Amino acid sequence: MGRDLFNFGKTAILMGAMMGLFVAVGGMFGEGFLIPALLFGGGMNLVAFFFSDTIAIRSMRGREVTAENGGDLYAMVDRLRRRADLPMPRVYLTPHSAPNAFATGRSPKRSAVAMTQGAVDLMQPHELEGVIAHELAHIKHRDTLISTMAGVMAGVLAFLAQWGLFFGGARGRNPLATIVVVILGAVGAAVLKAAISRSREFAADAEGARIAGSPTGLMSALATLENANRRIPMRGTNSALHNMFIIEPFGGDTLSKLFATHPPTEKRLAALRNVRIDTA
Repeated sequence: MGRDLFNFGKTAILMGAMMGLFVAVGGMFGEGFLIPALLFGGGMNLVAFFFSDTIAIRSMRGREVTAENGGDLYAMVDRLRRRADLPMPRVYLTPHSAPNAFATGRSPKRSAVAMTQGAVDLMQPHELEGVIAHELAHIKHRDTLISTMAGVMAGVLAFLAQWGLFFGGARGRNPLATIVVVILGAVGAAVLKAAISRSREFAADAEGARIAGSPTGLMSALATLENANRRIPMRGTNSALHNMFIIEPFGGDTLSKLFATHPPTEKRLAALRNVRIDTA
């Protein structure tokens, strides 16, 4: 109950921040933009709340698999979700060669787990178990709604920043004001993703280890994913949604590290070494 209330509060703050950013950007373009910005921000909040999971799955070109055609992957998710005492999530496979995974959905009853083809091809069964257990932990902790909403909202803000730069300049508005609007939108998008507490990854790692019955599979998976993501870029995806993945797709620049939504992998591995599994 306490975690649910905390995540509900974070979601409310995120939605309020979204409204505030839209109004602030609209106000910089003039009073006539305030009401449209307010209405657009409210509409985007509703879309993000009810459809962010669908947007995320479609942006990744996810293909749903079932018990009939999902093979070992579906059976593994089913076995682990029973251990976690969760409803069966929808299971998706995406065509990307970069190995990664994410979970989405606004509640455990409306959740989904997605794996890239690269993850299924590259990882050993015990590593896949660790990754799936981590994603189920996110569902159990109800992290998936705020994570997916943040990604969708960040993408919208980044788009609006580009839109403001184009139309602000085209209409001959004060160049300084236009630049400020663009920076506000771009930084707002980055901050929304970075504001998702990194502690949720540590908590999901620990709970995932308990669901899997051991931290070793997840530890091996994190090391494998970290190395592979440095070699295989995530192509054809919206970078605004990268906060959802178990490993943030690699970006070697300083700015991406500054706004990183995941803690360093070495710190996650160190924390997992201290996880104790109750076998009683």
